[in-house]
Amino acid sequence: MKFSALVLTLTLSGAAAFAPSASRIPSTFAVFSTPVETATEAVNGAPEEAAPAEPAVAEPVAAAVPVDLPVAAEEKVEVPVVAEAPVDKILPGRYNNPEGEMSIALPMLKRPNKLDGTHAGDFGFDPLGLSEQFDLYTMQEAEIRHARLAMLAVVGWPMAELLGPKWLLQEGGCAPSVLNGFNPITFFATVAIFGGIGFLEYKTSLRTTHNTKSGKQHREDMSEIWDLGVAGDYDFDPLELYSSVGNDAKARKGLREVEISHGRSAMLGITGFAAWEALTGHAIVENSMFFHPNLLLPALVFGYTAFNAVYKVENNDQYLFQISKTSEGDALMQNLALGMPTDKDREESAAKFSAAVDGAKNFIEKVSESYNKMADGYLEYSTGIDKKDE
Repeated sequence: MKFSALVLTLTLSGAAAFAPSASRIPSTFAVFSTPVETATEAVNGAPEEAAPAEPAVAEPVAAAVPVDLPVAAEEKVEVPVVAEAPVDKILPGRYNNPEGEMSIALPMLKRPNKLDGTHAGDFGFDPLGLSEQFDLYTMQEAEIRHARLAMLAVVGWPMAELLGPKWLLQEGGCAPSVLNGFNPITFFATVAIFGGIGFLEYKTSLRTTHNTKSGKQHREDMSEIWDLGVAGDYDFDPLELYSSVGNDAKARKGLREVEISHGRSAMLGITGFAAWEALTGHAIVENSMFFHPNLLLPALVFGYTAFNAVYKVENNDQYLFQISKTSEGDALMQNLALGMPTDKDREESAAKFSAAVDGAKNFIEKVSESYNKMADGYLEYSTGIDKKDE
């Protein structure tokens, strides 16, 4: 019996070597840490004197030694700072993109290299390639001068024919011109006018705008393009209308674009005036809807306005002329349709109109009957003849 107790003791002590320390064992598993003597007593059934146990020597526990681990230094990521483009300046290349390779004025042709939409009035129209052969600023200066002169002429020509005395006009009431001819008075007047214009051209052809108010503003606006400022700058704006739309570079460019567009239309118009009168011999104001009261011009203006309010004309790489309805036009048509009377409304209106007509007929019949009674009574009174006896 003692032999079996010895074997059991050795077995338990050997297994205890692989068991974790008591301090790390939870209280739930404390039953497995029963002393060996208790187990021996349970086997033998009687307590025996046990040899004095040797004091347990705690195994040394390695002290926690602080270890300096290498810490990766924080890397500073430098974010590239993108320089912001100047806002209040004209930037080069408004049409300098894949979609803007074609000319706006002539969609079937590529735009010239120098005409990229940077300058006012630039729509890529240069079929003869003059912008590649001559100085661009010089041509802009010449164009704006001719445009301003044409805008004055296109107003003065019909005004002369409408308001001028007959002795100043040519045969048929035409304005004096190179093609229509001159009389002595109009000839000397024309020479004097063109002499004054020529003198102005001579004095301003080599002008400098570095020290003028508008010149400094234009150079700042166009500093990303060139140092020439803007063509046609005479520093003349007595009413200060140049900044009426907005006091920034884009607004000023917009006004310059309006001016050159009107000037181009005026150059075409004055050329048409001269050609028409030279070929037909009739004044441009004769039988014209633009210069005499009529209903045709207001009707055309109304039709044009109504059409553009609903439809738009566009072209693309497949169609040159295509009419399509705009979203605003679609909404406008829907609102008009909602405002139109329905079948029920029309039936109700027709019933009300029919009732009104019937009421008017009854009223007229009653009035007529009353009138006839009054007439019979007057006849009986005046003649003494009773109409019933007849």
